[in-house]
This record gives sequence, structure tokens and C-alpha cells, in this order.
Amino acid sequence: MVFTKEKYEFMINGVIFDLDGVIVSTDKLHCLAWAETCKEWDIPFSEDINDMLRGVSRMESVDIILKYGNRELSGEEKASFADAKNKRYVDLLSTLTRKDLLPNIPYVIRELRNRKIKLAVGSSSKNATAILDIIGISDWFDAIVDGNCIHNSKPDPEVFILAAEALNVHPRNCIVVEDAESGIIAAKEAGCLAAAVGAAKGFGRADYELDRIEELLGVV
Repeated sequence: MVFTKEKYEFMINGVIFDLDGVIVSTDKLHCLAWAETCKEWDIPFSEDINDMLRGVSRMESVDIILKYGNRELSGEEKASFADAKNKRYVDLLSTLTRKDLLPNIPYVIRELRNRKIKLAVGSSSKNATAILDIIGISDWFDAIVDGNCIHNSKPDPEVFILAAEALNVHPRNCIVVEDAESGIIAAKEAGCLAAAVGAAKGFGRADYELDRIEELLGVV
């Protein structure tokens, strides 16, 4: 575990988790849904492009795909393209089970709850609540703020500001766990501490970099 700043003295009373790449891995489902939709629309797509879509809203993802695919679509066509991808993705979500939870997530959440820490999910995905329901872990969290609750996706801080409000915890007493650079930026702009995991490590703006999710227990 890497500390990028000196340890903070005030108490952490809330933990806000991003969903995809932090609690559960749906990258492969997103990638497959985008790939199939792009093939249907004859738009180039690759895993490298998919990596750019972490923490990004659906319509912003469409813009990125079109940019790197050197394609232009009308506003109506963009909406149809995004809807086609989302339909495929939602169909694929039915295959998720608790086996798709990332390693040690159940243990970490159980330990945090035992410590009376309030827990939230803060995700730009409009499917976040559905994913938690499918896996059967919605009741693990005190609040869920997803893409249906916000007007601006990450790196805008809105999702984490709303999550802190839902927990009734001041943002400075919350730590956000994120695997995307846009999420780290959003967390810091919201006034929260930020813990980077996965692809977000090495970005430089996180307060903590975690090699394993259980290291979060040494911070809270």
C-alpha cells in the first residue's frame, strides 16, 4: 500500500465504492456488448478503446468510440447506437453471480460494517442498482447513487457529493475507492479522500494506492 500524502487525522466514517472494477468486474461484458454493437454498425473497436471507457457515461463512451473509429453519427443515430449496446449489456448481466465479485470484497465489506462504517456505491452506470440486485448484495450498502441519480458523470464530483449526502457523512470524512482516473478526480473534487486500485494506481492524485482491497482496512 502506498500513501501519497501524510495520513489524515480526521476520522473516516463513510466508504464510497465505485462498482465496475472495484466491487464486481463487468469489463468483459461491457467489452463484448460494445464489440458486438460496433461490428453491427461497422465501427472499429478494440480492447484498448474499451479501457478508455472506464468510469465514463454511456453517451461519452459513444463519443470516444466514434473519435477513435473516425466515424460521425447524428444525435439520433448516437442514441440508437448507445441503446443497442445497452440492450446487449443488460442481457449479459443476467449471467452475473456472486462468483463475479472481486477477491475479498465480501470480507472487506463485512469488516467495515462491523466497524459501523457507513457504505455506499457511487457509480456513473445507470445499471449499477440492477447489477447489485442481480448479484443479491444491494442490502450490503446504506446508499446507492448511480447514473439515474446524476446529471453529470465522472470526473464531475456530483455522484460522490450525493453519495456522501445519502450517508449523512461530510465528504471530508468519506473515502472513495476507485479504479479509474476520472473517478479519482471526481473524488478529490468532491472533497473526499481517494483510494486508487487497479488501473487508477500511479495516477498521482489519490491519497492512497492499494495493491489489495483488504489494505483499505488499514486506512479506515
